[in-house]
Amino acid sequence: MPLPEDDAREVLDDLMKVREREMRRLDRIRGYMTGETCQVYSPRKSTREYRQLVNMSKVNVMPLVVSTFAENLFVEGYRPARSSKNAKAWGLWQDNRMDQRQSLIYRSALTYGVSYATVLKAAGDTGKALIDPYSPRHLTAVYEDPTCDEWPVYAICVSSGYDAATRKDVTRVRLYDNEFVYYFVRPNDKTGTMTYVEDESGEHGLGVTPVVRFVNAGVDLDNGPASEVEALIELQDQLDNTTYGLLISQQFTAFRQRWVTGMTIEQDASGADREPFNAGVDRVFQAESPDTHFGEFGESNLDGYLASRQSTLRIISAKAQLAPHALLVSDGVSNLSAEALAALEAAQQRKTGEQKTSFGESNEQMLRLASLAAGDQSGWEDTKAQVVWRDTESRSLAQVADALGKMAQMLAIPPRALWDKIPGVTDTDVQRWEKLADAEDGLAVTGTNGQVPGQPAPPSPEKMMQGGNAGNGNAGNGSAPAPAGR
Repeated sequence: MPLPEDDAREVLDDLMKVREREMRRLDRIRGYMTGETCQVYSPRKSTREYRQLVNMSKVNVMPLVVSTFAENLFVEGYRPARSSKNAKAWGLWQDNRMDQRQSLIYRSALTYGVSYATVLKAAGDTGKALIDPYSPRHLTAVYEDPTCDEWPVYAICVSSGYDAATRKDVTRVRLYDNEFVYYFVRPNDKTGTMTYVEDESGEHGLGVTPVVRFVNAGVDLDNGPASEVEALIELQDQLDNTTYGLLISQQFTAFRQRWVTGMTIEQDASGADREPFNAGVDRVFQAESPDTHFGEFGESNLDGYLASRQSTLRIISAKAQLAPHALLVSDGVSNLSAEALAALEAAQQRKTGEQKTSFGESNEQMLRLASLAAGDQSGWEDTKAQVVWRDTESRSLAQVADALGKMAQMLAIPPRALWDKIPGVTDTDVQRWEKLADAEDGLAVTGTNGQVPGQPAPPSPEKMMQGGNAGNGNAGNGSAPAPAGR
């Protein structure tokens, strides 16, 4: 049964309070992710030059950390147990353009520690499902047991937009439970109140709250999901402050200031002293008096700032488990073999493997729910199907081919079973290869062996060896042709 309107409003108010508490943390992470937050000290009466140096001090590595892991996460198949073919639910994945949209889910989960996807039946179309990804800044879900429960008790999705009917900017809120979707709308003004829209509300018919949670690797049983960005906030502040000190020294003390004594100061027509010289990189001092002495102050050494910044980047790489060359902090990394590069990326690949395990379970949960929404009961009940991740580990193609060849020869694994293990090969490539292989096998079975109908059969290898050149008159008699010129 659906909740009465008053009860739905009460649940909505409770979840909005949960959302407000979460937004304090999420907005802070968002500020660091976009580079809007910078902890470099800026005086209240700072000059334009000072403010410009503060802005130039933002060396934001957070997007690079997230992208490094997200670029290694790509699902390219969904297969039942003991099957080399994709399950029926893979068509729903393709219908919802998840090849492109899956990256949005992973990046949000890496940034905030968690992200979500909703799955609903397609309106007026049987056999289809609608999958939509959401950031935790737009969707909030509550669980009876946040650690162990697969499905939330309630969830709210908050979005802003323009309402053509009222000609106002509005906030739309959808409340989900295990049976119904409740739709609310509120104008974005001070007098706006939350209005229940009964026509848009209704039963979703899935039996569970249609929200799937994607949790980043490193989840803690006490503290919950772990954000890749939140763990590096203090180090990002160190990096910005070190860069600021570098720019200040570079701007004001790295130039070698000069001094002069014993120079006669000229006066203008009004008797005011003229500036004896104006220092610059393109000017020199000149004086005619023998009592004039020149000198200079030493410039500031910037090596300490540069070394400190490199040290902070190394700590960021270690704490985030990035390969040393991901942030360009390993000075000796160049001209490496594929084996050496794979060794450098070992820690990063282990962490990526843990992320694939966590996100893979969520993808499987999402595709099972999509099967249910599309009316595929067997797909919903199949808990053994697994997603297939693209292999992004650094290995040379020759190394992979050698390993797969030995597996086929020494372990008697059918070569076709190894085709999808080749890096960069898609499921479409495998299907095309299978068709070509089946076509060649069909020619061999019919006995044509590639012979074009109506054309004479090619000579056998034995006849070619006996006869040498096909145009030689001695072909087939077993004698060697006479040497030319004798």
